[in-house]
Amino acid sequence: MSRHVFPAALAATLPKEAGRASARIFTHGSFEARWYAPHGLDPQAPHNRDEAYVVVRGRGTFFCNGVREPFAPGDLLWVPAGAEHRFEDFSPDLAVWVIFYGPEGGESTRTA
Repeated sequence: MSRHVFPAALAATLPKEAGRASARIFTHGSFEARWYAPHGLDPQAPHNRDEAYVVVRGRGTFFCNGVREPFAPGDLLWVPAGAEHRFEDFSPDLAVWVIFYGPEGGESTRTA
């Protein structure tokens, strides 16, 4: 039986994947859901796929492509493939769902 509900409380207890700062929760085709809860600094580097974050808890500032914006629980953050991005000045309880999707290089590389 396939799962359709992925509780945040359970995701928070899963181990990080080797070599990654997040835990892989679910994959389906190009869709990949992960759990990310950085502590102190956010050491991210640009990714090769588009991604979205859904803030579960915590507050702070999100930096993406030279723009800084505040975020809070319930917010959706979007990052195009290859963009410099990171969480800054965030509360110690920060936890987010991370969703990677689409082809390497991002959706904008698709041809019709």
